[in-house]
Amino acid sequence: MAHTKNHDYQILPPSIWPLLGSLGGFTMLFGAVLWMQGITPFVFVAGAILVAYVMYGWWSDMIREANAGEHTPVVRISLRYGFILFIISEVMFFAAWFWTFFKHALYPMHPEGLSPKVDGVWPPAGIETFDPWHLPLINTLILLCSGAAVTWAHHALVHENNRKDVVNGLALAVFLGVCFTILQVYEYSHAAFGFAGNIYGATFFMATGFHGAHVIIGTIFLLVCMIRAMKGHFTPEQHVGFEAAAWYWHFVDVVWLFLFAAIYIWGR
Repeated sequence: MAHTKNHDYQILPPSIWPLLGSLGGFTMLFGAVLWMQGITPFVFVAGAILVAYVMYGWWSDMIREANAGEHTPVVRISLRYGFILFIISEVMFFAAWFWTFFKHALYPMHPEGLSPKVDGVWPPAGIETFDPWHLPLINTLILLCSGAAVTWAHHALVHENNRKDVVNGLALAVFLGVCFTILQVYEYSHAAFGFAGNIYGATFFMATGFHGAHVIIGTIFLLVCMIRAMKGHFTPEQHVGFEAAAWYWHFVDVVWLFLFAAIYIWGR
């Protein structure tokens, strides 16, 4: 009786995941520097593998804790607040790329470093930008439809407890996420400018590339939720993992709308 739990809080056992995650993140950063210097890409790959392993192990533990009843109403509130703070940090991350894009677009510097706005042009001379009303528009519609599919799945779970529609909605969202990534890669392969040598290309690929990485992560997130839904893990009252995936995916949608409007339309 001395060890009987008589509260709604979760007492976590010691975990190796934070330490391994920190080591993996540092290895990725250090490896990225080596890769960009043309030395070797293998350090970055090793760090990425370690980070992926930590994500798999850590989230597997959380799923086991949820299935064991550890995620009480109080714990679920904490998880939601934590994920909201994570989304806010992601907003700040993308704000940095929008900031640098607007700074260089409004005050373009001359290639030789002369007076801004007077001698510079935007986009820089020789840059042939993408037509926003072709492939970028198609990708926008694909991502918006995937967001609608996630909302359909969430409604089916919370209001109808219809597991079939939950799985179908998530499967459609995953499929559309994969389509978006394929079309993004196709677009990159036909770009008339490169990453290096000009501020437009560097900003374009960093902003849209990081968004593409978020799409891939979000697609995996939704795929895991789909598998969990097929196993009967979620209920209308307890589905924090699915809720977090839906929030993340809608965030990815909104960021793309800003990218499409600012970089593809206004920025050209």
